[in-house]
Amino acid sequence: MIRTLIVVVLLWTAISVLGALQTYSDNLRLGIDSHYPSLLVTWFVEYAVPLIVLSVGLSTVLGRWPALIARPRDVLLLFVGLVLVFQPAQWTYMAWLRGYLHIASLDDARRLLMKMLLVGWFSTTGTFAAILAIHYWRHARERELAWQRSQTDMLNLRLALEEQRMLALRAQFEPHFLFNALNAISALVREGDRTHALGGIGRLSDLLRYALSASVRNTVTVAAELQFVRDYLDLQHLRYGDRLRVRIDGEDALLHDVDCPPLLLQPLIENALRHDLDCHDGPSDIRLSFAHDDDVLTIRVANPVGAHASPNPGAGLGLANTRERLRLMHPTASLQTSVHDGRFVAEVRLPLARDER
Repeated sequence: MIRTLIVVVLLWTAISVLGALQTYSDNLRLGIDSHYPSLLVTWFVEYAVPLIVLSVGLSTVLGRWPALIARPRDVLLLFVGLVLVFQPAQWTYMAWLRGYLHIASLDDARRLLMKMLLVGWFSTTGTFAAILAIHYWRHARERELAWQRSQTDMLNLRLALEEQRMLALRAQFEPHFLFNALNAISALVREGDRTHALGGIGRLSDLLRYALSASVRNTVTVAAELQFVRDYLDLQHLRYGDRLRVRIDGEDALLHDVDCPPLLLQPLIENALRHDLDCHDGPSDIRLSFAHDDDVLTIRVANPVGAHASPNPGAGLGLANTRERLRLMHPTASLQTSVHDGRFVAEVRLPLARDER
């Protein structure tokens, strides 16, 4: 309220200064003796004071009851009411200041009415239009700022939720990996193979060291993940022996430049082991391949599907988490699973950045 009053007073004071200067210039041109300070006081008292009252009052009313101009019909009604109430009061005020209230005839009343009408109609209409425009502009700006704040809050909330989901996925995945790695060593212990069991514990230590360092990062390179898989297969080789056979194709220098979520490949290999070696007594036939074009690096992990295998061997915790972590890393990254020619295929697609092509 105080700020609005100060702005309005300064604005109408400036208008009074310009109006008085114009009147003074006209009087000089016509040879009429006048004093600029007196003209300024007259302009401010007769014209500015009523319009200051109108501006402040209208701004206050519209600020408290914006529904008064919610529709075009409401704007028209408010303007008509303003003309019927304010203009007669303004005319009476100006006539009183000029000593015109002593009207001797109807002709005097008509001339006074016409003179006041020419002055009051323009100033009242202009002030109403200006206040209305400022009100609409202010509300449009407030709505835009509110929309921007809501968008920012929504983005911050989504970011916080995604971070919490990522943390939950990591917390869920790491015990799962540890449990399966320990199972491999426990199998050696049950078989009484102490030497291999101790070697497995050493390899597990190396694997956990990588898993812990990778778990605090959002991305690692595919090359680092491939090395982790090789170490993981070395650990599993202690359990499965010569039955474990994994063929790796398409490895090249590009893998050092492509990012992926930490611990991406290990659950795919683990899933292949579970649905291959654990389903028969013969050797495995697991294939890990890498291929890329201009936009995408494709990683495929394939293993045979037995006649009595689950119709959806890719529905486990590891693959579900991997699929979700890929989605969180990049909207175009994906994990698709299918059965083709008697083999279960898990296919990961990672987008390539420009500097990786």
